[in-house]
Amino acid sequence: MTTTRLLSQIISRGLPVRRSSSRLASVRRIEPEAAVRLRSHDKVLGLRANRKMSSAVSPCLTLDNLNPQIKVMEYAVRGPLVIRAGEIEKELEKGVKKPFPEVIKANIGDCHAMGQVPITFIRQVLALVSYPELLNDPKFPSDIKERARTILTGCRGGSVGSYTDSPGIEIIRKHVAQYIERRDGGIPCDWQNIILSAGASDAIKNVLKLLICNVSGKKPGVMIPIPQYPLYSASLAEFNIDQIGYYLDESKDWGLDVSELQRSIDEAKKVSYPRALVVINPGNPTGQVLSRENIEEIIKFAYKEKLFLFADEVYQDNIYAPGSKFYSFKKVLIEMGKPYSDMELASFMSCSKGYMGECGLRGGYAEVINMCPQVKAMYLKAISAMLCPTVLGQATLDCIVNPPHEGEPSYEQYIAEKKAVLESLRLRATMVADTFNSFEGFSCNPVQGAMYAFPQIKLPTKAIEEAKKQNKAADVFYAFELLENTGICIVPGTGFGQKPGTYHFRTTILPQPEKLKVMLDRFKEFHEQFLKKYS
Repeated sequence: MTTTRLLSQIISRGLPVRRSSSRLASVRRIEPEAAVRLRSHDKVLGLRANRKMSSAVSPCLTLDNLNPQIKVMEYAVRGPLVIRAGEIEKELEKGVKKPFPEVIKANIGDCHAMGQVPITFIRQVLALVSYPELLNDPKFPSDIKERARTILTGCRGGSVGSYTDSPGIEIIRKHVAQYIERRDGGIPCDWQNIILSAGASDAIKNVLKLLICNVSGKKPGVMIPIPQYPLYSASLAEFNIDQIGYYLDESKDWGLDVSELQRSIDEAKKVSYPRALVVINPGNPTGQVLSRENIEEIIKFAYKEKLFLFADEVYQDNIYAPGSKFYSFKKVLIEMGKPYSDMELASFMSCSKGYMGECGLRGGYAEVINMCPQVKAMYLKAISAMLCPTVLGQATLDCIVNPPHEGEPSYEQYIAEKKAVLESLRLRATMVADTFNSFEGFSCNPVQGAMYAFPQIKLPTKAIEEAKKQNKAADVFYAFELLENTGICIVPGTGFGQKPGTYHFRTTILPQPEKLKVMLDRFKEFHEQFLKKYS
């Protein structure tokens, strides 16, 4: 087996690899023991079937001629731990005895899967646009019907089953622009700068693709926070763009220090051509909320270094900590005046988070400002190849940016449901951080926003040694032990990035309060037993 093939198989199975000492190095060295363990991971990923393929048929697509960027791409949120969690669920269904009754998937921000109830207003509008005959049903309020008719008017043939314009339905794009103007205190928004998408992830990848171009013999590079949301590392690997990581400061509630940005870009320029800066605010997985002053510093840095700004703002409704406030990058950039107000910026929003949690409907948008008109034409051409975003996702987005207004029939119920969701998330954010801080060897910053906690854990030396014996990173080892003993599925910090020598994990705050208490109780009992075993 060639080294290339061996490396690709190790990465595809989520086995540990050693990174070189350079933070920017893209070449990884294989752990010596990893090759021996490949067979043991075949069952997890269902790869044995491929090995039993009839030798009479030689596949035209193999690991040797597969796109090499797909082989190095990783997405920790749905990695081997989640695969194992799915297997455990099936074992429980078959009556296999476990020390727990169910699997709790705290690995991903899937609100409704964790028990959040959909917002009535959104689902009623979706019902009407999906089945227009219900427009004659007196049970539906008049404002619901008005919004459904508006959406259907924008659909060809009056059906959500038809294609729309590639950037999305025009009236919905205009509603998004009006929403942004209200959010930003009246700063104008051109609806033609709004591109609807199948979730924010799709929008982010579409803009990232524009950066794939070697300059002066150097690969393009994109600055991303460490810890980061794995969409970015996965997409950069897929597009063969260098990942330029900058560390957030855990000692300052995961703050963003401009001196760290400078250190990171100076190092990156030796091997790549930095083209863009990604900022996630509120943070995922870290849950911090940037101050206005911090945003201004970041904008000045991006201007100085001539970087395209990516503002991932999908959690803008999820602000919990007293004193924390969401400021959009666009608002700050425009209010700073020239020359900053002329900078290129793409900001992103989603239907999947906030108080809505409509992950599966795949709605989102990008607002792209100050883009070169010729580049924008190419951008619109590129997205036209995908025809259009999901129309039900567009309809969901319209409900979010054009909600019931005070005095309309649906307003009271809508505002009560929205407040209840956000208040419950606020309480759970406090509950999670406080509980983890009560564990021996844990430290967890306040969850100021978003939907996650990212605690640091001090692991005993014996546990770290056992992890090495099993060819696993220490936090991966801990996470697997937690899953097998409690049914709780988390994501190890290695999947998001962390400072060398530290261990973290990400967990959502999404389980409903009763289940969250059960989860934290199970977690505490496990951790105490883990320390006894390995201390």
